[in-house]
Amino acid sequence: MKNKFSKKHIFILIGCGALIGIVNGFFGGGGGMLCVPILEKVMKLESKKAHATTLCVILPLSIVSAVIYILNNNIDFVNLSWVTLGAVFGGVMGAIFLSKIDSKWLRAIFALIMLAAGIKMVI
Repeated sequence: MKNKFSKKHIFILIGCGALIGIVNGFFGGGGGMLCVPILEKVMKLESKKAHATTLCVILPLSIVSAVIYILNNNIDFVNLSWVTLGAVFGGVMGAIFLSKIDSKWLRAIFALIMLAAGIKMVI
């Protein structure tokens, strides 16, 4: 399927991508919290596709950020190994559940997690 975007639309997408990259690199994560709504609102993707596409956007972005953190000696490799083990398991489970959950529930759960994260950051 070919998508034809205007130059303005492409410029907006690149700008949104830069914002996502800055947030992800600066905070060590969180770019996905911006990427999902951007893909839904700007790209008009349905929720499941927006979430799945976000995973594909965040993976290379996280690798680049991780390399920079490693080069600056900001990684605790002992904790990294244990968290990675849990994250891989959780990622597989999340991908399985994503294919089974209704988009309406997915949006509600995502909104609650974003709200809880926002409240936690303020408190």
